[in-house]
Amino acid sequence: MSMNNSSNVFLDAAPNHPNRFQVNVINESHESSAAADDNHDPPHYEETSFVDGAQNRLRISFRPGNQELYDNFLQNGETAKTDASYHVYDSHTNTYYLQTFGHNTMDAVPKIDYYRNTGSISGAKMNRPTLYEIHERLAKNVAVTPGSVDRVANGDGMPGEEQSENKEEDPNAGTVKFGWVKGVLVRCMLNIWGVMLFIRLSWIVGEAGIGLAVIVIGLSVVVTTLTGISMSAICTNGVVRGGGAYYLISRSLGPEFGGSIGLIFAFANAVAVAMYVVGFAETVVDLLAESNSMMVDKTNDIRIIGTITVVILLGISLAGMEWEAKAQVILLIILLIAIANFFIGTVIPSNHEKKSRGFFNYQASIFAENFGPSFTEGEGFFSVFAIFFPAATGILAGANISGDLEDPQDAIPRGTMLAILITTIAYIAVAICVGACVVRDATGNVNDTIISGISCNGSAACGLGYDFSRCLDQKCPYGLMNNFQVMSMVSGFGPLITAGIFSATLSSALASLVSAPKVFQALCKDNIYKALQFFAKGYGKNNEPLRGYMLTFIIAMAFILIAELNTIAPIISNFFLASYALINFSCFHASYAKSPGWRPAYAVYNMWVSLFGAILCCAVMFVINWWAAVITYVIEFFLYIYVTYKKPDVNWGSSTQALSYVSALDNALELTAVEDHVKNFRPQCIVLTGGPMTRPALLDITHAFTKNSGLCICCEVYVGPRKECVKEMNSGMAKKQAWLLKNKIKAFYAAVAADCFRDGVRSLLQASGLGRMKPNTMVIGFKRNWRKAPPAEIENYVGIIHDAFDFEIGVVIVRISQGFDISQVLQVQEELEKLEQERLALEATIKDNESEEGSKGIRGLFKKAGKLNITKQIPKKDSGINTIQSMHVGEFNQRLVEASTQFKKKQGKGTIDVWWLFDDGGLTLLIPYILTLRKKWKDCKLRIYVGGKINRIEEEKIAMASLLSKFRIKFADIHIIGDINIKPNKESWKFFEEMIEPYRLHESCKDLTTAEKLKRETPWKITDSELEAFKEKSYRQVRLNELLQEHSRAANLIVLSLPVARKATISDILYMAWLEILTKNLPPVLLVRGNHKNVLTFYS
Repeated sequence: MSMNNSSNVFLDAAPNHPNRFQVNVINESHESSAAADDNHDPPHYEETSFVDGAQNRLRISFRPGNQELYDNFLQNGETAKTDASYHVYDSHTNTYYLQTFGHNTMDAVPKIDYYRNTGSISGAKMNRPTLYEIHERLAKNVAVTPGSVDRVANGDGMPGEEQSENKEEDPNAGTVKFGWVKGVLVRCMLNIWGVMLFIRLSWIVGEAGIGLAVIVIGLSVVVTTLTGISMSAICTNGVVRGGGAYYLISRSLGPEFGGSIGLIFAFANAVAVAMYVVGFAETVVDLLAESNSMMVDKTNDIRIIGTITVVILLGISLAGMEWEAKAQVILLIILLIAIANFFIGTVIPSNHEKKSRGFFNYQASIFAENFGPSFTEGEGFFSVFAIFFPAATGILAGANISGDLEDPQDAIPRGTMLAILITTIAYIAVAICVGACVVRDATGNVNDTIISGISCNGSAACGLGYDFSRCLDQKCPYGLMNNFQVMSMVSGFGPLITAGIFSATLSSALASLVSAPKVFQALCKDNIYKALQFFAKGYGKNNEPLRGYMLTFIIAMAFILIAELNTIAPIISNFFLASYALINFSCFHASYAKSPGWRPAYAVYNMWVSLFGAILCCAVMFVINWWAAVITYVIEFFLYIYVTYKKPDVNWGSSTQALSYVSALDNALELTAVEDHVKNFRPQCIVLTGGPMTRPALLDITHAFTKNSGLCICCEVYVGPRKECVKEMNSGMAKKQAWLLKNKIKAFYAAVAADCFRDGVRSLLQASGLGRMKPNTMVIGFKRNWRKAPPAEIENYVGIIHDAFDFEIGVVIVRISQGFDISQVLQVQEELEKLEQERLALEATIKDNESEEGSKGIRGLFKKAGKLNITKQIPKKDSGINTIQSMHVGEFNQRLVEASTQFKKKQGKGTIDVWWLFDDGGLTLLIPYILTLRKKWKDCKLRIYVGGKINRIEEEKIAMASLLSKFRIKFADIHIIGDINIKPNKESWKFFEEMIEPYRLHESCKDLTTAEKLKRETPWKITDSELEAFKEKSYRQVRLNELLQEHSRAANLIVLSLPVARKATISDILYMAWLEILTKNLPPVLLVRGNHKNVLTFYS
């Protein structure tokens, strides 16, 4: 920050402002020159420090003796100005020194509002001054008001921003947002601590032993931890909105992956509601069975209780996220009490009944006996792991409500990773404790004590006075291996464990019931599946997806009524694992793409570790259930193909785009290191179309032989004042490239601004392309109006052909009967579309006024019509259309439109006649051959015409057939033309002479002085000497047209060798006359001339 040297420095009028600069002004004096001469100290400058604190204010320090310079400061921060202290900028504002910059500037200081997306929910997007506004000369009519100078002229904003900001209402006002504890930690802990903790963990310890059980838990935690780390990295790489896993994956990998996983993830959560509710209902039904209180039968009781439960949970969810969060906290408290109740129970001395069921408190012998595995028949490490792993899932519970978090970037990583840590400790602690307290098998008979004199089997129970040896021969009802209610038995108060089971199931069901609609709503808002747009609508201040809630409720109810979830449970687990795998892969992919936009604040991640996590998730899917994994992959692949086919119109800056760029760049660099080879030659065309939509036929015929095989660049040259041209060019670039994409034309668009057309084309010929992907052929349309064009235009047109040859670039000139330019037709269509829109707007206005029952009378109609600018424009545009019709342009436009689409249509059975008159390296032959490979041209046969001697027609025909066969080019017929060099008939020659007559100088009929003067004044005209020197060539062009009329009048397309005009020898007018007479009254013609380097070879 810099300040002009002046003693007129003002104190902060608002000393308590929390974010002011702290400025130390040292020895700033502009006294008289004499005083300045007395001071020989070196100059001192400002010291600026950015400090925080509520009491920051402008601190001014000075040297002894200079204090009088600052005596004009008052105690309240105001300044008593004198003539000596007056500053020119004070005419604008008396806070000049308190601005960011001390001089007038439209540059804006960095501000978060400039970087927001349009429609951001966290604040309004502001627009910084454009580069054009800053770079161009300031308009004289810009009015600067005193209220705006403080902000605009010092880079602090734009006029009116402050007022608009004050008027804007906070979009988040009144919404319920959660912190990391209630929003993420609580939900994740509740989802991870499922019924597995109370019912299945003891069985897993019995089967696998304490050691392997800890490994099973550890392996599961590795998967979830790696996923949590990857998710944390993605979450901290930008603002996270609603949608959870779907949002993270779609914004990282794109809509194809996000759309496929989002749908199955939302469905998995909906079915999970039914799974958890059925688990709760089964526990309740078991309790009813123990007390003989069954309502109907077990299956129907589960349906009844499940239906009632899911209705209650739906009511809690519909009440709002705040009520749902309160319910989750209550359920967590119950769950924590149940877990604590278990640990307390392990230290309460066991009684005879519990000992007979295998519980002996902590015993080293039991710990040692249970440390190793003891798998029963059909069980193993992976089967036990498959049963336990779903207990470790649930880490996405917090991320799934990312749209309801205050700060998702901070809350999701912190809450998720802490939840994984706490729940892991709890699982391992419970596994070790239950393994150290309870034996594997117990009879439950209090009389199975050891009687003195009777031998025991040497088990831990035997050493503790109980004989459970008969469990070796028959199945016992108690112990880790047999009783799923071990934790209830061990706990201090059994019913609390049942309450914990209820809490675990209901909390997981509630979390899934909230997650599914939230994720589904985010998916529908992105409009990836257009049929699901109905569910995107939100209600209330929290934008609640009520329609999504009802859909989730219906799905859950359907599966509850089916009551057969054992089959679908593995598929649901695999759906969740597929989400984990893609989250890990998203982190890896974003890192691998090396995009500068990948800057996660959470730095504790590694791309290869994330890839390992993705592979591990995929492996676990097959470990849990191989056929469920296959089904998951098939469904995801089908959805991926569907989304890819539909190509949703979204751009999220995914890592897929970044990697595509990196791959293209690497491939281009690799290609640069490889020398060109004739076998790999392909036409790479620069097409002078102007705007691609204005000459579609020229682009279509070029695209026909470059599509999927060569480079095609549509080029436009803006001629005129540089300022206007550059502005117009920049504004139209994206629109014209989008037109190419919309019309599925595989081409690029490039434009330049130049003083003249030839300079622009010359720039394009030299600078277009990248590395080996540079144009080698220029395609232009024939200039049909050359006889009416100014000489400078003709010179430019012929000049670009010369330039192309100078740069060793081949040339293709295309001529069709109606010409290529349809810009007039497009203009008329645009006018008609505007007229139709205004008509519809007028009808809507009239309808609105009729609905008001004439309350405002005819004034309202004219008022609205005036606002819509209708009443003035319609007569004008009607007259414009009438003028066009009166000029009979409509019929011509229709023919022009039909001609412009002739190369889009499938060409019927016919011929492509190739007049390969001059050997240019083979381009004249290669282009028509490529055309015959295309679907639209495949029914056309090649007919080859070459020049030859009359007395050697058969020999030359055989030689050409041999050459073509070596080139492996199929042809229908070969014609040897032996009469090319004879004179044309008189009528044809007369037509040629009449055509060039207006452009002849006729200097031989004038005296020498007059002739020299005419040459100086009209150097572009055809001289008699030139016409005589090239009379044979002129004969040849006229004669060739006669031959073309004779042999190729019915061809679908004629490909003809382009005659070359020597520079500074043949005038531009004469050359244009040759091209005109050569292609006159013929089907579409391609005049082709390669760069005389081989593009065909018969070597392998």
